[in-house]
Formats: sequence, C-alpha cells, structure tokens
Amino acid sequence: MFKNESYADDKVLDEGLVGQAPGELMTVNGAVNKTFMLFGIMLLGAGVGYMFPFPMMMIGYSLGAAAVYFITSRNTSRAPMLAPIFALLEGLLVGTASILYATAYNGIILNAASLTFAILFMMLALYKSGLISVTQKFRAGVSMAVGAVMLLYLINIVLFMFGIKIPFLHDGGPIAIGISLIIIVIASMNLLLDFDNFEKGEAQGAPQHMEWYFGMGLVFTIVWLYLEILRLLSFFMGDD
Repeated sequence: MFKNESYADDKVLDEGLVGQAPGELMTVNGAVNKTFMLFGIMLLGAGVGYMFPFPMMMIGYSLGAAAVYFITSRNTSRAPMLAPIFALLEGLLVGTASILYATAYNGIILNAASLTFAILFMMLALYKSGLISVTQKFRAGVSMAVGAVMLLYLINIVLFMFGIKIPFLHDGGPIAIGISLIIIVIASMNLLLDFDNFEKGEAQGAPQHMEWYFGMGLVFTIVWLYLEILRLLSFFMGDD
C-alpha cells in the first residue's frame, strides 16, 4: 500500500538532477523542517478527527492516504502539493482511531503516544550511533517485510468490508499479540530507512521536493507505529 523509496536508485536520481541548481537541492535540515510541518498538519487533522469522529470513514481515510502516497511516488515532483493532503488524511485517521480506543480504554492514548516517541528516539539514537547500518540488504529485507504487512492490512480491509474478520488478528490472544509485536518491530526498523533516506537524499543531490516526499514517509511510519501500539495495548487493557 505504501512504499519507501531509496534515492540511491540511479534512474530516479538521474531524472531528479536534470536542471537542478545547487539552491534547489534537498538537505537533511530541509527534510526535517518539512516533516515537522507535515506532522503539525497531521496533528491538526487528528484534532478534527478526535472531536468530530466518523468511524465509518476510517477505511476511506486509509485508502485515500494510500492513493495520495501512490500518486506522489509515481511523480515525486507533486510532493509539495500532495504531502499536506496526505498528512491531513493520516491525521483524521489517527484522531478517529484515538477517540474510539480512548472511549474503551482509559489512558491508552497517552501510553501509546509515549511508547511511539520512545521508540522513535531510540531508533534515531541507534541510527546515529552506527550500531545499525542501513545496507542494501537491510533495506531490501525491511521493505519486503513492510510490503507483507501492508498486504495483510489490505486483505483485512477487504474482508472487513464483507463482514469477515480474521480471528487470530483481532481476538487479543497470544497469536494476535505476537503478530502485533512483529509488526511493531518492522515499523521500528522502517524508521531507520526513513532516517537514511534523509541523509542519502542530501548526499546524492536529490531535488528539493524530495524533502516533502521523504517527510511523508516518516510521518506515515510514525502514524503506523502509533496505531499498531494502540492495538497492542488494547489487547492487554481489555483484560482489566
């Protein structure tokens, strides 16, 4: 559904560099700033979704964000225009999901948000320390794992639309908990790819609009991680 793109791809890099002046190239600081802007838009959307939730629209928000991301990945020069739309849709999804979980489980939002940012900063520290290197094999492995999880999500959405639930995915049992933990690990590893995209983009002279595109990727991973942590916590809190 979503795809992280390494700017080490020679074809994309060559196309991106055509006609680019030095002042129009991507920088890590620029990508970080764009990510903060997108995160702010996402939080705004989350606030709207939290105060005015439409649970039946959650699938629409998810598919809409996926469509925007797909369109942007096909033509990354559109990222400055489409990235805010993507962030808003992600925010509406986050806000709606949050209020549904908060209604059922007291304190779950604060716990999920705290764990999400703890993992974010831990993975950033691991990346900056060099303890985990994002090699081509590592990137390929994580990308394949992310693709498998997105396929699982897509199948789950399709079945849900026909009134069918995958039992072991939602019953809160040991298998569901194990699957959720594996997904959280995969999402955490995907953060390393997002961090690496920032540095590779600057090092390889990516065009400036890639700051928005890679910012989209990081916002998506953070949202994905948060939502999966919400689901995992609900399994444990459901026994209270």
